[in-house]
Amino acid sequence: MDFTPTPEQAAARELAAQIFGDLSTPERLAAAGGGTDAELWKALCAAGLPGAVEETGLLGLVLMLEEQGRTTAQVPFAASCVYGVLAVAGYGTEEQRERLLPGLRDGTVVATGALAPRGAIRETGPPTGPGRGAAHGVRGALSGTVPWVPWLRDATHVLVVDADDVLWLVRTADALTEPVELTAPWSAGRLTLEGTPAERLGPPPAASAYADVLAMARTAFAGLQAGVCAGSLARAVAHTNTREQFGRPLAAKQGVQLRAADAYMDTEAIRVTAYEAAWRRDEGLEYATHALTAAWWASEAGKRVVHAGQHLHGGTGADLDHPVHRHFLWGRQLDAYLGAGSQVLEELGDVIAKGADRT
Repeated sequence: MDFTPTPEQAAARELAAQIFGDLSTPERLAAAGGGTDAELWKALCAAGLPGAVEETGLLGLVLMLEEQGRTTAQVPFAASCVYGVLAVAGYGTEEQRERLLPGLRDGTVVATGALAPRGAIRETGPPTGPGRGAAHGVRGALSGTVPWVPWLRDATHVLVVDADDVLWLVRTADALTEPVELTAPWSAGRLTLEGTPAERLGPPPAASAYADVLAMARTAFAGLQAGVCAGSLARAVAHTNTREQFGRPLAAKQGVQLRAADAYMDTEAIRVTAYEAAWRRDEGLEYATHALTAAWWASEAGKRVVHAGQHLHGGTGADLDHPVHRHFLWGRQLDAYLGAGSQVLEELGDVIAKGADRT
């Protein structure tokens, strides 16, 4: 394994770090509230970063998402890149790629994913009702509800999976959506489909598409969590080095050092497992178990790190307006989105057991 970034990946990471660092400031984040920072999203797309994912691969995306996580930037970068750029580029038909990828690259098309809970969406036959079937590529109608979908209020398209593990693209303009509030200030929404027209992603059959997109999402959001944790820890280190108690910096206390050291090791575990899963995918190797491993670390260790980051701020960490509190909220939300550690661990155990049965 070699996780050394290629020149293209390193350049994309550096550019992402610069844009996020310059534009995703605490003041702008406070102004954005639970919505997207439109100016930041425009700057990312103008720099070509969503489109660069096609060249830099999943590892390149993970590297850029780390930089987003450090600043908890309010943009649908992870969702649109995974459920849009990588999913369409990897599994879309030639017509779908020609139609959707230009917009996904320049940000005029924004995608998100509603891949869980499985079975919540079902195919209910051909489109019906006024105007049904008029859109490009419509091949069926879907019904069902997903309680919350990240960045749904920004999305033009949502990728859903039916009970047969078939991936479908739904235009949000055709669906029923309503805003919901999450732990983190993401522009999330509730998705309801009632005979809603949808187009199948790629030519049938594409049985492996769902498994691969799910594994990509787990890996990408684990990378985002690594950045969230790194940002939280960096703030805690800065605070404990400058805050004094009884004439000594808090960082001089052994208890503080041990707590910070544990948080650092947890952050590195999230990072290296996300890197490994992404690298294996880019190299064409099996990576489903590695994606689950990264998701487990991101869920379990991520919670510990953001709790430690807030705790090490002492009373300051209790301030809901303090920047470190955003890292806490994002860390908890990513834990929920990844499925919670116990659920991920159960799935990983099942996969390993089935693999052992075959050998």
